[in-house]
Amino acid sequence: MKFLAPLALLTVASFMATPLLAAEQAQPLTGCAAKRQAISIQIEQAKAHGNSEQQAGLEKALSEVTANCNDASLKKERENKVLDAKHDVSRRQADLDKAMKKGDADKINKRKDKLAQSRKDLQDAVEELDQ
Repeated sequence: MKFLAPLALLTVASFMATPLLAAEQAQPLTGCAAKRQAISIQIEQAKAHGNSEQQAGLEKALSEVTANCNDASLKKERENKVLDAKHDVSRRQADLDKAMKKGDADKINKRKDKLAQSRKDLQDAVEELDQ
């Protein structure tokens, strides 16, 4: 009887740990797989709301992603988007510096707003690159 108790305890513990190990191994989707999953979710939402036109457009987009998307090209596209956003931030910063030299308060505020938006766009592009 003393032999069975530790064996039973070990068996129960291993059964309880199995779902935890499986959950740890499941990685979130990235690249084209994540893109396909996001479109599929949007299709289901369009179906649920009875929006057949949106559903048709999303199904077309899904078929194009399935046919044409590969992770290398998607990553390159996202890297280019980050580079473009960095250039935009630099340009906006230069515009703000010019406005500050001239001292026009109205232009300074407008340039600050545009710079803030460009920085947000850059942050969004960097986050998208990691997906």
